[in-house]
Amino acid sequence: MISQAKVIPATTGGRIKSIIGGSLGNLVEWYDWYVYTAFSLYFSDAFFPSDNQTVQLLNTAGIFAIGFLMRPIGGWLMGTFADKHGRKTALTTSVLLMSVGSLIIAVTPGYKSIGVAAPILLVLARIIQGVSVGGEYGTSATYLSEMAGQKHRGFYSSFQYVTLIMGQLLALGVLVLLQRVFLSEQQLHDWGWRIPFGIGAFLAVITMYLRRSLQESASFDKENHKTNSTRGTLKALAQHPKAVFTVIGLTVGGTLAFYTFTTYMQKFLVNTSGFSKSSATLISTLTLVVFMLLQPVFGLLSDKIGRKPLLIGFGVLGMLTTIPILSLLSETRDVWVAFALILCALVIVSGYTSINAVVKAELFPANVRALGVGFPYAIAVSLFGGTAEYIALLFKNEHHQQWFYWYVTICIALSLVLYVTMNDTRKHSKMEDK
Repeated sequence: MISQAKVIPATTGGRIKSIIGGSLGNLVEWYDWYVYTAFSLYFSDAFFPSDNQTVQLLNTAGIFAIGFLMRPIGGWLMGTFADKHGRKTALTTSVLLMSVGSLIIAVTPGYKSIGVAAPILLVLARIIQGVSVGGEYGTSATYLSEMAGQKHRGFYSSFQYVTLIMGQLLALGVLVLLQRVFLSEQQLHDWGWRIPFGIGAFLAVITMYLRRSLQESASFDKENHKTNSTRGTLKALAQHPKAVFTVIGLTVGGTLAFYTFTTYMQKFLVNTSGFSKSSATLISTLTLVVFMLLQPVFGLLSDKIGRKPLLIGFGVLGMLTTIPILSLLSETRDVWVAFALILCALVIVSGYTSINAVVKAELFPANVRALGVGFPYAIAVSLFGGTAEYIALLFKNEHHQQWFYWYVTICIALSLVLYVTMNDTRKHSKMEDK
């Protein structure tokens, strides 16, 4: 028997309420994900004893990449689940998995206590979190896009990255408080880094219960009343090869640029520019606040002029400025100069981040939308976003740091080719008007 999903009200108030409810879970999910990279400067020596900080960071970045490599599995499993059984249930399940992963990291003893079992458990936790966040992106992007009306779809869906960045800010905020108020540097290294993972596990459990009260989207409700045995399957996804390759192509440059100028920047400022850990955290926090506030502005702009101009703007400016910005950052020792350079890069990246969710959602029909958004995106982000830190640190360790600047630039240029040739999804959308 087909279950009767609750139809989403068409009022603006109803949409806003559901978008806020879905976004809160997204915030906690991404807080848990980013706590790992925000605190890796403190816990890397607990799991990987070494006299070389770059080697320690390489090991933790490698496990960060492993988590990303699990994201396609999460995108496939949770995307299929969301298309078959509903967006709400899939969102609730993904945040539960994230809670389990954070709890494992919070309680795992260090290498000195249990030896090689410590990094093994760390890998297990990141695998679980990788599956979780892989499912979260496609499902939440689909849910937020389906909740928005045609005229304001870019604006409303941009809140996925607002809450994504807010989760990262929350992780950095906890770090700042622990650094400057509650703990000493030694306490953070010894045991204080466990606190944010415990907080994340607790918040994820609370969010799991909050998400159970979300309303199901009208698009899924309509699809749920159809007899369609291939709904949410790879067979159904295979009927949309152009859309699948479009998702991968438009993601390559955008996700690499995003992770370069957000998660990797804290390590870059410490390990390359020579800033203290607290100064690097402060710079990252300030730039992310402005970056977060820009997302709805760019999303609203895309509703006025289309998605394609914003993507092309990111591609052209990103290709021209990435090498100069990173080169200048590597040489500066001034906090405000570093802030200005990173912010300049993030303004450019906003042309991608603010609308990438809605662009992908508009490429697929409802019967395969969550899978279509989540699975190919997860493949691209695991190969290019998740490996960004590792490749950057690897080049640095081999004394060829400039190669990473060129790598980012080339990937942006490849995506730019797609941006120029693809249709504007605002005008050519497969999403129902509401």
